[in-house]
Amino acid sequence: MTDEITKITMPKWGPSMRKGTIVEWLVAEGSVIAMGDEIVEIETEKVNNGHEAPCSGLLRRHVASTGQVVPVGGLIGVVAPATVGEEEIDSFIATFESAFVPEPPEDEVSAPQTIETGGRVINYLDTGGAGTPMLLVHGICADLESWMFNIPAIADARRVIAIDLPGHGASSKDVGDGSPAFFVRCLGDFLTELGIDRAHLAGHSLGGAIAIAFALENPARTASLGLIAPAGLGPEINGELITRLIAADKRHSAQLALSQLVADEELISHDMIEKFLRYKRTDGVPDALATIAAASFDGDRQLNASADRIHEIKAPILCIWGEQDRIIPPSHVRSLPDHAAVHLLANTGHLPHMEMAPQVSALLATLATESDRLDKAIAGT
Repeated sequence: MTDEITKITMPKWGPSMRKGTIVEWLVAEGSVIAMGDEIVEIETEKVNNGHEAPCSGLLRRHVASTGQVVPVGGLIGVVAPATVGEEEIDSFIATFESAFVPEPPEDEVSAPQTIETGGRVINYLDTGGAGTPMLLVHGICADLESWMFNIPAIADARRVIAIDLPGHGASSKDVGDGSPAFFVRCLGDFLTELGIDRAHLAGHSLGGAIAIAFALENPARTASLGLIAPAGLGPEINGELITRLIAADKRHSAQLALSQLVADEELISHDMIEKFLRYKRTDGVPDALATIAAASFDGDRQLNASADRIHEIKAPILCIWGEQDRIIPPSHVRSLPDHAAVHLLANTGHLPHMEMAPQVSALLATLATESDRLDKAIAGT
């Protein structure tokens, strides 16, 4: 009856993830679960998150216990009908564990790499298959790893490139005047250096404003536009909170600021706070962030709103926003053109791609797939 047993394994939430720690099982052994239910809380080096059930059925066994560290792909639970005996489950677990081989320490295919363009070093991740690539553009104070929950799902069907913007991550810290126009030039040079003529763009927050500006200046190079809680669609912004985020240099102040970015403060892990503080202490980062902030907002007013021009964008547009966003009001979706698809997510703050990763990943993947299909249909007429 082993074909009736379904394994639950440690998920891979990003290219750098190698293991996870079981924080708490949210569903007891012997409980009936439905596909998509959050059944276990897992902590990685980056974040805490709930893992969803891969199937429906009876949760027979917690193979991994609270506090246990499990490599990606390792067995953590078993789902099977009540007709399957305990000895069969024991045998299934033993067979799996005897054959299981953890991922190697480094995955050369998905390791970040660097390229020099425009006199700056750009750090980026390039993974996935063929077809029109999707370029992921993060927000202020973030880096390419902020997409760690999304990259695997999107890369199933296409090439995915996540970039560290100048001033962030492992890229050069020179940000010019810090304006969207500066970053648009950087993205254009970067894509040209990689030999990419056209790409799907997905941008979060500041990255959304940059993606909008890129699409306006480079319509032929923009296959579609995925916007996640984007700046640039209206005048209002919580400048005070962003200023606190940029100024945070101690664990307490960082935790207070970061917790305002999400609807559920439990998502902000110890490791996330420590990584944020290490980034903030990097040479050149404080000046870079101050320059970007000065070019982006004045008090609670955005300086680069594109609401009066976004209707010029003819490429397919998807906009995803958390209803509990404390940084930029979701009401800015009213500025979008009629052909834009809008998704407002309940119980979600300013980081939908992390807070609601499966839904956001699926929406972005569908946007790109349908845009490609439309392009082929037009080309065939």
